[in-house]
Amino acid sequence: MRVVTTEEMREVEAEAIESLGVPAIVLMENAARATADAIVECYPRARRIAIACGRGNNGGDGLALLRDLATRGYEATAFIAGPLDRLSVDATRQFVSCEQLGLSPRSVTEPAADDEVNGDYDLWVDALLGTGLNRPVEGPVANWVGWLGKRRGVAPLVSVDVPTGVDASAAMPPGPHVAADLTVALGFPKVANVLAPAADAGGRLWIGDLGVPLPEPPPGPDALYQSRREDLVGCLRTRERDAHKGTFGHVVVAGGSTGYSGAVVLAARAAVRGGAGLVTVAVPEHLVQVVDAGSIESMTLGLPKLGKGWSRDAVEPLLQTIVERASGGGALALGPGLGLSDDARVLARQVVARSAAPVVLDADGISAFAGDAKALLARDSDLVITPHPGELARLLGVSASAVVESRCEHARRAARETGAVVVLKGRQTLVSDPALGTWVNPTGNPGMASGGSGDVLTGVIAALLAQGLDPPSAARLGVYAHGLSGDLAAERWGQISMAACDLVDELGPAFQSLEE
Repeated sequence: MRVVTTEEMREVEAEAIESLGVPAIVLMENAARATADAIVECYPRARRIAIACGRGNNGGDGLALLRDLATRGYEATAFIAGPLDRLSVDATRQFVSCEQLGLSPRSVTEPAADDEVNGDYDLWVDALLGTGLNRPVEGPVANWVGWLGKRRGVAPLVSVDVPTGVDASAAMPPGPHVAADLTVALGFPKVANVLAPAADAGGRLWIGDLGVPLPEPPPGPDALYQSRREDLVGCLRTRERDAHKGTFGHVVVAGGSTGYSGAVVLAARAAVRGGAGLVTVAVPEHLVQVVDAGSIESMTLGLPKLGKGWSRDAVEPLLQTIVERASGGGALALGPGLGLSDDARVLARQVVARSAAPVVLDADGISAFAGDAKALLARDSDLVITPHPGELARLLGVSASAVVESRCEHARRAARETGAVVVLKGRQTLVSDPALGTWVNPTGNPGMASGGSGDVLTGVIAALLAQGLDPPSAARLGVYAHGLSGDLAAERWGQISMAACDLVDELGPAFQSLEE
């Protein structure tokens, strides 16, 4: 589902107006109808409705909504934040139409002091400001935002397009804002409808149909999407009756060190659950028995070690293993539990550069490239990297707080500088492709904030790559299924007690639900 900025939405509407000959006032009427439909569906018991309108086109939507609700038999009223002589052209037309029907919206600049505003209403509608805001609210609108905030919980609040006070094109609100229970995004969802923390202000998201076919903005590096189940189902491959274990690819999982063998065990078990036909776990030779016991469906390969971890002497044997087992139909998952020794760093950098199979690079494997993101461009195969914010910060040479504050921008930058598909983990995990754009994942929950969860994701994405999915599709589907397994685990165990092994166990039901 395409997610748009303010400028992209303006271009979409302008093209619809020009190519289809649809007047802007008709789009406003359709916006009001879509909002009324959402209210009818979501709040069937509401009968007495108040609308807070601005003086621009969002306020015009609110005034058109007033007429629509009145014709449906609702007891509706509207208040305008500011002088009536400052209404936009289309909002003025809507105001005149309301008056002709005997509906009389009036100006209220101080809602706290107005008896009618403080009356008993079943529902409030926020139509104060729309997608044009990019600075803190001020004047009468600020008074209304503050008043609506104090009324939080007294009656449900529905915002038209975006909650007043958020910047439609940004994840971070510029200042005080409305907190809605439902937001009706018109045409396309906006960035602030989808990306937290701005999305938290919108409550439930409802996409309002504007009644005309809207042209979707073109794809590209800066395009933003929200992953949807119906789009990802098409990525799953049908399994033929005569298929065998070699049909579904061979995943090589390379990592592990003393004290961190569980990471590769989880990645290997996830690769099995993710559908890989064969899985080999390559570890320092002293960990072979531990991994054998932890992942009984996979094979185990011991490689040269140095102390408690990897030796750079393992580079050539590992590369040969990838050629023999994973080239032409497989994938490499590199990094879980690898360690941060100089030898481990050398191994990671050489193996990524020369791997004969697509690589999923995680954890310590990413840290091997800290401050040197562009070194990842020098490689022979496709690459997916799966950092958490701290790992991405080290890769790009920025602070972790900068990544957290501007997640989408840093994921795009990392994709651009590395040429890889970047999976930035966390709430609303992002999948960023350097050419196609960025997807926001809707599945998952805080219970997944547990050691080993990322290793499971690494194994799932590697399994999907081994089955022939292209890197962006494997990353998007893997992230969605991983989050869905977390949601299923939360339903079963609750979020507090959830462990990474629970995610592995729920991958089967997660993929089954997608198949169905």
